[in-house]
Amino acid sequence: VQLVESGGGLVQPGGSLRLSCAASGFTFSSYVMSWYRQAPGNARELVATITSTGSSSNYADSMKGRFTISRDNAKNTVYLQMNSLKPEDTAVYYCALRGGLYDYWGQGTQVTVSS
Repeated sequence: VQLVESGGGLVQPGGSLRLSCAASGFTFSSYVMSWYRQAPGNARELVATITSTGSSSNYADSMKGRFTISRDNAKNTVYLQMNSLKPEDTAVYYCALRGGLYDYWGQGTQVTVSS
């Protein structure tokens, strides 16, 4: 299993970024995928989760209405569209494949929200 995130960077407050996670080594279309984030000094927290078909998604309360998770099963890629970014969204964002018997993470991509 390999998960490779991209799309992070420096953005001003109120700006937008789209993160991508390219997956390989497993049948991507069969699995729930998630995004997590970890800010300095904080525990890693769940951002959003999307079902295998993309028909349903869930978000942490602080991201609802600002972030959108999506996936393209033809491209084995999951996305995180982040709008109205705030300084408190600054963190390393991770793509994850997690289940009862497995737990895989990407290397993370840094998102910094600052003026």
